[in-house]
Amino acid sequence: MTHPFPDDSVGLVAPQTLVFDEPLTLACGRTLQQYELVIETYGELNANKSNAVLICHALSGHHHAAGFHSTEDRKPGWWDGYIGPGKAIDTNKFFVVSLNNLGGCNGSTGPRSINPETGKAWGADFPKLRVRDWVHSQARLAGKLGIAQWAAVVGGSLGGMQAMRWALEYPDRLRHCVVIASALKLSAQNIAFNETARQAIINDPKFHDGDYLAHDTYPKSGLAVARMIGHITYLSDHVMGEKFGRELRSGSFEQGLDDLVEFQVESYLRYQGDTFSDSFDANTYILMTRALDYFDLAREYNDDPSVAFRRAQCNFYVASFTTDWRFPVERSREIVDALISAHKNVSYTEVESPFGHDAFLLPNDHYRESFTRYMASIATE
Repeated sequence: MTHPFPDDSVGLVAPQTLVFDEPLTLACGRTLQQYELVIETYGELNANKSNAVLICHALSGHHHAAGFHSTEDRKPGWWDGYIGPGKAIDTNKFFVVSLNNLGGCNGSTGPRSINPETGKAWGADFPKLRVRDWVHSQARLAGKLGIAQWAAVVGGSLGGMQAMRWALEYPDRLRHCVVIASALKLSAQNIAFNETARQAIINDPKFHDGDYLAHDTYPKSGLAVARMIGHITYLSDHVMGEKFGRELRSGSFEQGLDDLVEFQVESYLRYQGDTFSDSFDANTYILMTRALDYFDLAREYNDDPSVAFRRAQCNFYVASFTTDWRFPVERSREIVDALISAHKNVSYTEVESPFGHDAFLLPNDHYRESFTRYMASIATE
């Protein structure tokens, strides 16, 4: 009997929950006495534990990066196109670890988890997080897995920020840092988009200052609008035009008709918002967008990223996409320029793609070939 999955799939996978009993002091000054992280792993750890790759997820990501949870699954993990046998992150060569970060809503300790001090869900009282908090928790994860040094820490968007922070916080614990469609810090426009999305949630009458679980309700409408705002920024104008143009789903512009005109793009965005709001947590969305806003790699280095990168000991791979206006190519070039100024080894690829910020998740020959070549060079070290 043949298996139901493609030959280049990692196949059936199952998440694991790891418990950490050592207190974790956070950047905000508060301490988590105990916490859990949910992970998935793909491939096999070699004898000297030198082939491990950490996948850091973006804003709405989680531990399920590749493969399928059941034979009935219609969609694989969120980065399945690039993780698996023979793919860029080749699971025949690497032991891949993907996690759901602290504060997430996919099993790791977060706002929906029970606060042991109160016996109730953390809700809005869950501690504020910074990217460095995620990195510190990931370092403890590596220790629990017996991994002294990652072959690579890999991330796109917010995940790329985590990868860069790894290079500064634990310079001897990774050999390569892979930064895809990311930035040294957010632009004012990006922060504005995030705040607009947060306001949609906060102003939902069912938000209850973040304590909606205690009121047995949920700010579904606000979270759906937040997702719609975010989703628009992840796509390019070209993709929106190609996919929808000004096609109508219902109604008519014919004079004298009072039908409600509904564009296809409106229906699509509502669907995206509704689907997302059914699976994501509003407090998690607020927490993670704020961590994204607060990130500034060079803040404590006199705002000089080249000084910051002098701490790094690893090699770097940086990729950007031409129609990504959320994290445009200029932001990746700033990373590359700072690395060169800091005398670090860096490979850079600028990928032609019509798909906006989402391009780092999607098939692209140039991106795949460049990414695959770089990862293959790591595997032969």
